[in-house]
Amino acid sequence: MTAILCDMDGVIISSEAHWKRHEGEDIYPKVVPDETVPPEETTGMYYREIYDYLDDNYGAAISREEFLELFEEAGRQIYGEEADIVAGVPELLRDVRADGHGVSLVTSSPHHWIDVVLDRFDLEDDFDAIVSAADVEAGKPAPDVYQRAARLAGEDPADCIAIEDSTNGASAATAAGAFTIGFTGVHNDIDRSVPDVVAEDVEELRDLLLERL
Repeated sequence: MTAILCDMDGVIISSEAHWKRHEGEDIYPKVVPDETVPPEETTGMYYREIYDYLDDNYGAAISREEFLELFEEAGRQIYGEEADIVAGVPELLRDVRADGHGVSLVTSSPHHWIDVVLDRFDLEDDFDAIVSAADVEAGKPAPDVYQRAARLAGEDPADCIAIEDSTNGASAATAAGAFTIGFTGVHNDIDRSVPDVVAEDVEELRDLLLERL
């Protein structure tokens, strides 16, 4: 296996708890005021597709435009101020890349949020390719982002290792055919039956990666 395809939220940066707070306190009560949406249902999904999911399953009380503005405001706060780097993960990916393996970022976040993260944490030169859900027809849990990332890496998805923290993300990676490591070092919401293996922390993630490379 030669190409590493790594999620951003919940793997490289600790943003998921902040998203849950914003969604639970600020966003979803306005979108579906009479329902409680379990956070894991939408974790890892592209925010522009979450509106359709909520409308189809719960019925949306606000317009798509209002919903997107709520998400944009939350994104500005989370990526610009609240989220932090996951200690040890960027260093691990740099070590893997220095050994000659490609490392790509594969995320549901749009490019303008990705750019904030790369600039804020000095990660601009750490990835060979960046794939956003905005670049494909369907976001996670569909396999499109991982299929595109594998193509850009010049690899068959079966020759790639995906690192994911969410059930939707792991579902996308496994559907694409990548060997998938579920990472619970930041939070523990992933359905452990979906990824091939689970890493509880960065050291275990390092060990599992080295076993496959």
